[in-house]
Amino acid sequence: MQPVTAGAAEGDWRGWRAAAGAALYGPDGFYRRPEGPAGHFRTSVHASPLFAAAVARLLCRVDEALGRPAVLDFVDMAAGRGELVTGVLAALPADVAARARAHAVELAGRPAGLDHRIEWRTEPPERITGLLFANEWLDNVPVEVAEVDSAGVPRLVLVREDGTERLGEPVSGAEAEWLARWWPLRAAEGQRAEIGLPRDRAWTAAAGTLARGLAVAVDYAHTAGARPPFGTLTAFREGRETTPVPDGSCDLTAHVALDACAAACALPGARLLPQREALHALGLSGARPPLALASTDPAGYVRALASAGEAAELTAPGGLGDFGWLVQPVGIADVLNG
Repeated sequence: MQPVTAGAAEGDWRGWRAAAGAALYGPDGFYRRPEGPAGHFRTSVHASPLFAAAVARLLCRVDEALGRPAVLDFVDMAAGRGELVTGVLAALPADVAARARAHAVELAGRPAGLDHRIEWRTEPPERITGLLFANEWLDNVPVEVAEVDSAGVPRLVLVREDGTERLGEPVSGAEAEWLARWWPLRAAEGQRAEIGLPRDRAWTAAAGTLARGLAVAVDYAHTAGARPPFGTLTAFREGRETTPVPDGSCDLTAHVALDACAAACALPGARLLPQREALHALGLSGARPPLALASTDPAGYVRALASAGEAAELTAPGGLGDFGWLVQPVGIADVLNG
């Protein structure tokens, strides 16, 4: 890939951050479409209602740690069509649900028929007390892509709407500092990285809305020492992974450097753990029910077997179980510990 000068970068050529931002969130962007994300890819929320039930249990633990406040906030970041927040409200005990105030944060319009208790908004509320939960949000916060040229210099990758790429100017300033600290590239032509600085800032702003409670980010993730050498930028369309093209026809996603997000937020007590560990701590297990149940309660056995299968998918190594959870308590103990 040959470098392009600043002048040639005008017009059709843009950095991946601007191109993906327009493709995902512009007036005709992917995330403005009526079918929502579920029409193109499957998250833990869509895989099983057990996920929403586990998040509801987490909210109950936060409630207890807060001393059962009169108003308990639940903020669902990148709410899609409200699937998670709807499932959480349905799974809450009546006494907790009566105090819960639900906020769905999403750029797309409010879905028809959504529970009237859910406030639909484009930004998280300020000074919340409760749980802010971001499931597969940060991977869709657009970032610049850097690639090492033939001289060993990391340069910004420029892209056209049809997906054609060229190299632009050398990475500089705060972006170069981020790369040096969090994703240093070897001087080998073709090495790539996604510059996660916008995600650090987005997560810091979101977690900063908490007065007291817990902020959780769940996403495809990697950490220092295990960064992929050629980046992770990809796309999904109608359930299939495809070539990333910033034309609004597909989801554009890249794995998240959650360790950098945690450090940027600088809250004490933050920790990273895999989804399987987090869900196990919330009582979700993929263990099969005892075979004896099949003879005493056949219908119950079938239900328990189906539930175990769904739990196994949510916690599976090599799949959803490998997702990273960034857990950041604010003014409370770590309710996932023990």
